[in-house]
Parts: sequence; structure tokens; C-alpha cells
Amino acid sequence: MVKSKLFGLALSAVAGLSSFGFSADKDIVDTAVGAGKFKTLAAALGAAGLVDTMKGPGPFTVFAPTDDAFAKLPKGTVDELLKPENKGKLTAILTHHVVKGKVMAGDVVKVKGAVALDGQRIDVDASSKGVVVDGAKVATTDIVCSNGVIHIIDAVMIPATDNIPAVADKAGSFKTLLTAVKAAGLVETLSGEGPFTVFAPTDEAFAKLGTTVADLLKPENKEKLTAILTYHVVKGRVYSEDAVAAKAATTVQGGSIKISTNAKGAFVNESKLVKTDIDASNGVIHVIDAVLLPPAK
Repeated sequence: MVKSKLFGLALSAVAGLSSFGFSADKDIVDTAVGAGKFKTLAAALGAAGLVDTMKGPGPFTVFAPTDDAFAKLPKGTVDELLKPENKGKLTAILTHHVVKGKVMAGDVVKVKGAVALDGQRIDVDASSKGVVVDGAKVATTDIVCSNGVIHIIDAVMIPATDNIPAVADKAGSFKTLLTAVKAAGLVETLSGEGPFTVFAPTDEAFAKLGTTVADLLKPENKEKLTAILTYHVVKGRVYSEDAVAAKAATTVQGGSIKISTNAKGAFVNESKLVKTDIDASNGVIHVIDAVLLPPAK
């Protein structure tokens, strides 16, 4: 049912190509400009200095918000983004709408997400009602261009802007973890450029350790606390599918963690993954239900 719905959208897109002036001989930028309903997107690409990139060989897959989609943003947002001093923020938003490669509608429905040029993940939710990417509904699919493909969406996708500690703080269920990160002097590191993948134990996970937590937070145990916390961190953005496929990863602490799946779910060592793929501006968070303890040297 989902696939037939998606292919139906694709067929409707093909049927309407001529009326919008779409042509497979034109690149992505020229196709968008020629359509007449992506004026804001075209202006934004120009302000961000991305026109030459999007006219390049690619191929690229673009989830393109219409002028109406940009109009849904809070009043004044677009004008602010187009100012030279906001070029970095604008670039981050625009590159969050672009995926490397030519991903057609039939391929989109097969995945749960795709990594955009900004490094963050675009979540894909396909159902009988259609396809939604990061909260934006896909209205028209498979507009083939000379250097890729365009899928039209009805809202602008906004990437995460908070860093890992800020995301954890707003979640409200990682107070012990954040206290430990502060005690170990790792706040600045985890707020840095990264990117990092953090397997984050909840407050309930730390509670399972009992009085051990209080001991770890003592200044004289800072080295041991740091080893435990860095055993929860992997360099780079490792999303759930890649983590499961890899089956193991080397942590910042230096030790290796095992990633496995069974009928009960997915696990990191003996800790169960309870939520995955939470994006931050400098990485990704996966929530686990128990604290990972590095093996004794």
C-alpha cells in the first residue's frame, strides 16, 4: 500500500512536468528557477553561495521546499536568514535538504532515513498517507534533472542547532550524565565541533549503579569517571543502521563496544538501546538503559 501510494505520487509528478516547465536536460538550479514556485529557495541558494555547487555534476537528491513552504516559517525568518551575517545558518538549513546521489521515490520508501550534506539525518516516515521527511510532507516526487532529482516538500526542514550537552539537558532525563560530564571536565569537549556519537545512559540507568555514582563524582575519582564516560563516546556520526551493521565500534576511551540485535531489541554490550538517532548540531545521541563499564585493563 505504501509503495503504491509513493509510486502514484511519482506518476503524478511525471504527468505534471511539462506544465511546470521541468526538463531532464536542465540542472537542479535551472529546473527550480524554471518552475516558478521556488523563488525563495533560489534566492537562498544564491545568498548561501551554493548555486555553483547545485549546478555541479552531483548527482544530488533535493527535497525542495516551495515558496509556500518558506512562507510557513515565522514572520521575518526568511529575511533574517538571507542577511550576510547569517550565511552559515542558512547554509546549514539548505544543505540539510540535500542528499548525495540520485535517490528516486522507490528507494526513499525503503529507508528510515538518509544523511544530508550537513551531516545530520533526514528521517523518512512512509505510510499509506504518503511520505514525510523530517516533518515535511512529500508532495511531488521524481523530478529528474541532469545532475540529480528533486522531490517537492510542503515545509522547510530545520536541522538540529543544539549541541550534545544542550540536547541532553532539554530532554530532562540525563541529569546524572550531565553532572558526571561536568565533574569529568568533558562539557567543553562534547560541546565542540566533533562530531561524536554518544550512547547516553538515562538517570534510571545511573540509578542502577547505586552508591557507585556518588563515589565516581568525587574529585579523586575523576580519572575513573572520565574513562567510563569516554567509553560511551565514538568519534563521528554513527546512526543506528550503520552501528548495527558494523557490530562493533572503538570508543574515545580506547576500548571496543559490541553492537548486537536479537528478538528483544538492539544492544550495546549488555545495555539495551531504548531510543536512537537523536540529532545534535555536533553529533548524534542513542539512549541506553544501563551504564557501560569499560573492561579492566
